[in-house]
Amino acid sequence: MSLPVLDMLRRLNIPFTVGARGWAKDLLTGLGIEGFLPLSGRLIENIVDVRDWRKTHPQYRRALILPDSFSSALCFRLAGLQSAGWRDDGRSLLLRWPLHKPTEPLHAVQSSFSLAKQALAAWGIEAQPQMLPERLHLPLTKPQTQRAHDHLSAAGLKAGEFVLIAPTATGTHQGQGKVWPQFDAFTRILQNNGVRVAMCPPMAEQAAALRAVPTADLINPLPLGGFCALARLAKLVICNDSGVSHLCAAVGAKQITLFGVTDPARTGPWNPESINLGELGRWPTVGEVVQRTQPFFVSQ
Repeated sequence: MSLPVLDMLRRLNIPFTVGARGWAKDLLTGLGIEGFLPLSGRLIENIVDVRDWRKTHPQYRRALILPDSFSSALCFRLAGLQSAGWRDDGRSLLLRWPLHKPTEPLHAVQSSFSLAKQALAAWGIEAQPQMLPERLHLPLTKPQTQRAHDHLSAAGLKAGEFVLIAPTATGTHQGQGKVWPQFDAFTRILQNNGVRVAMCPPMAEQAAALRAVPTADLINPLPLGGFCALARLAKLVICNDSGVSHLCAAVGAKQITLFGVTDPARTGPWNPESINLGELGRWPTVGEVVQRTQPFFVSQ
């Protein structure tokens, strides 16, 4: 979701460091970002880590907070950084530059890009000519792609000859699970028609994935950069409205994203070629998903 912001900062030759969970470092390797500050997600640890980091990086005095959370604003305030971010959820007193959200509903990518442009303007940096691209672009490295090929080979699969499914999703949306309940039925239909179906969940979600779809081929877990390369090697990716959907959009993988408890206009993949099925309040049927999948296998 934040890739257009990083691209804009690079085009404007603005030095920056990315503060994010440790797993993001491998994901962003292809961008050649020089600075990365791993954060744990635990407030006290993050405050200490940011304070320690500032001791060796005194040139950084400002922060752009993309997460719309109270804890992120509190962390950087207590760590001594002056920050810009959206002014809601009581965050105004914690931000040096509390910025007003646009009144019209925005996709998450649009929201982050708008926030970054407002922050740059508040800092006296002209960014008006910068336009939001219609798709994301995350370059992959040769080692990431090779790792994906190696894992495919170990699972007895070949590039372009399998469907990759992601039948899990962490967290909920307004108390509702974000997982399409028909992955098992869908998988068996494809398998009965000679299509190999595989999944590559992280280790923490592997048991849940096997319970949901016990007949799918299991690919050993990959770092996120390698997983993105794997998605590119698949004939098609079928996933929930989750992180996998956005990873696929970032690398231009062919994808069908399934919605039932979220709004595609707000959280869908930022890729005009993505096929989005379902809507807020209605999951797609198995038949609908199978029908949209068939054109990818007309030559089989």
